[in-house]
Amino acid sequence: MENFLKPNIVEQTIEAFLKQLSVVNQVINDFIWGPIMLVLLIGTGVYLSLRLGFPQFRQFAYVMKRTVGTLLKKQTATNNANEVTPFQAVATAMASTVGTGSITGIATAIVSGGPGAIFWMWISALVGMVTKYAEIILAVHFRRQNEAGQNIGGPMYYLEYGLHAKWLAVIFSFLTAIACFGIGNMTQAHSIATALDTTFHVNRTVTGIILMIVVGAVILGGIRRIVVVNEKIVPFMAVFYVTCAVITLIANYRAVPNALALIFREAFNFQAAAGGTLGYGIMLAMRYGFARGVFSNEAGLGSAPIAHAASNTKDPVEQGLWGMFEVFFTSIVICTLSALVILTSGLWQGTTLEGAELSIAAFNQSLPFIGGIGVTIATVLFATSTIFGWAYYGEKSIEYLFPNSKTAILIYRMIYVLVVIIGSKGSLTLIWDISDTMNGMMAIPNLIGILGLSGVVIKLTKEHFATIKK
Repeated sequence: MENFLKPNIVEQTIEAFLKQLSVVNQVINDFIWGPIMLVLLIGTGVYLSLRLGFPQFRQFAYVMKRTVGTLLKKQTATNNANEVTPFQAVATAMASTVGTGSITGIATAIVSGGPGAIFWMWISALVGMVTKYAEIILAVHFRRQNEAGQNIGGPMYYLEYGLHAKWLAVIFSFLTAIACFGIGNMTQAHSIATALDTTFHVNRTVTGIILMIVVGAVILGGIRRIVVVNEKIVPFMAVFYVTCAVITLIANYRAVPNALALIFREAFNFQAAAGGTLGYGIMLAMRYGFARGVFSNEAGLGSAPIAHAASNTKDPVEQGLWGMFEVFFTSIVICTLSALVILTSGLWQGTTLEGAELSIAAFNQSLPFIGGIGVTIATVLFATSTIFGWAYYGEKSIEYLFPNSKTAILIYRMIYVLVVIIGSKGSLTLIWDISDTMNGMMAIPNLIGILGLSGVVIKLTKEHFATIKK
């Protein structure tokens, strides 16, 4: 055991494992994120927007009133120790959305897809607000209770009990349980290790081991410990990061108009590829904008509804409104601030930096050292809370596949904790590619369920607003 914990032995073992994943994943990734997936993701949001009358615009003030406007009100669970308040469910869902996708993911989108990727991320967010609204409504409407008296739900339940397609529910649960290791674990651990190494020169293996212990201490305590921790972390980390970003942009305010103009101009860049393919620039921007947008807000993946279904709310539409708010705050607010900080710094052009390193360098340029410390702290908080949130998603997927099996859940938790150290040392490019692949695969059965049950969403929405008018 002592020899295994030596950094050089750990590094060699991890590198050998990751090389085996690279080739296979690239083939799957190219197919998953081709034109068909992009059309399905955006098309679902557009279809729902049309059928619901574009509630993300028409009901925006109402959404803010019923979400942000209620944050100052005290919310308490009932005497059931397993019950989760609506805000705790939102905090757990936002813990997984307001993660490194909002910092590291934006940096990789700009480097790989150009500034125009941010425009397409906005488009994906605007239609994604309705997609997430719909999937949360379905999750709350079709949820069940387990033996412990907990509310349990998500795509697997509305696929089985709403669409009556248990085989799709099983596929979704399996893919989600696997996807958690990428999007919710390895990418987050890598961002934490990179940020601490860049700013404080902490050995990545040491970070991985410490993080593994912290994660284990929280997730082995189950849903109550996860939601209680996230309820405390999420509001603080969101306000902290927004404050740091706004101060940075104020310090570099002259460059903001040019950065915004660059986003719109590059979004429609019809440059040709090396082989002469016209429109290569715009396709690249769309591919990374949509992919990183989905990574940051999770609209259409079916992950967040698993957390929302656990709440003790009675009205599915009330909880669905929080889904709209999550996407707006994550992609329109947080991601835009991150993008502007990077673009106004100018460091994204011809850089060898990537991910968290680029974000930290951008903050440091306007606020030397202080900015870097701020984004490092934010990254650690964001990523750690995301690891907790996705641990819950994975656990509930395992619970669906192996009902009432405490052994299966315990084994899954232990594997999830161990994977943390792999992410802290892995290749950033490979980890993001794996995460993109898993995201796309788990989104397919979920989107089928949303489209198939869109009539239920429309019916419940009409009933809710009819009651409000009365």
